[in-house]
Amino acid sequence: MGAGAVVEPWPRGISRRASMRISDVLAALRIEFPAVTNSKLRFLEEQGLVEPVRTPAGYRQYSPADIERLRYVLRQQRDRYMPLKVIGEQLAALDAGDDDEPAPRAQLATRDGVVQGPAVAARYTGDALAREAGVDVALVEELVRSGVLRPSVSGHFDPWARDVVVLAAALGEHGVDARHLRVFRAAADRQADLVEQIVAPWRGHNAASSRARAGTLAAEVGELCTQLHTALLRSAVSGLTS
Repeated sequence: MGAGAVVEPWPRGISRRASMRISDVLAALRIEFPAVTNSKLRFLEEQGLVEPVRTPAGYRQYSPADIERLRYVLRQQRDRYMPLKVIGEQLAALDAGDDDEPAPRAQLATRDGVVQGPAVAARYTGDALAREAGVDVALVEELVRSGVLRPSVSGHFDPWARDVVVLAAALGEHGVDARHLRVFRAAADRQADLVEQIVAPWRGHNAASSRARAGTLAAEVGELCTQLHTALLRSAVSGLTS
């Protein structure tokens, strides 16, 4: 490529014709990210991670390339717990051609041309959870005894339990055992109580739209609580890293 040549921003080779409304974008993203909201999209725009076109009337319109950038951001947050600043730096490197393009992900299957949603999330037995997390089943049992993990009446664990076990194992390498993790469980329970109070007015309605709104709001407020906790903890330990 010659000097001064313009590099097409990432993702390359995908249409940049902005013709999709925010409702179209949410419909496309919620197949993989059910909790995403329009306020989340506006926040990512404010952070400079996506730049939708504005119509003369001020409405946002997105292109297929914008949706791929959003998917990249949301996956990095969900799968790798990356802060937005780091994700922005990664996108800048991809835009400049300084970083390798992410490997394409498998596409959702379709039936009669209709995109199928993801399969129902797995629920683990104790043994299956240990295998999935790559740990000894004794760690799962210890987390249960300590109250960090709570199996259902049938003895199964929800999909989030895998993340809990993986992170607990990582902390264990630093001498943090299961009993020390009770404080995290207690904090999560208190925050969940706060979220429940916020969504209670919506959950009290029988309409499906109200229940859907409650679910979306709960996910959004829960994510904000997570981000606040992370910011406070980083601030608290900042003095230990300098």
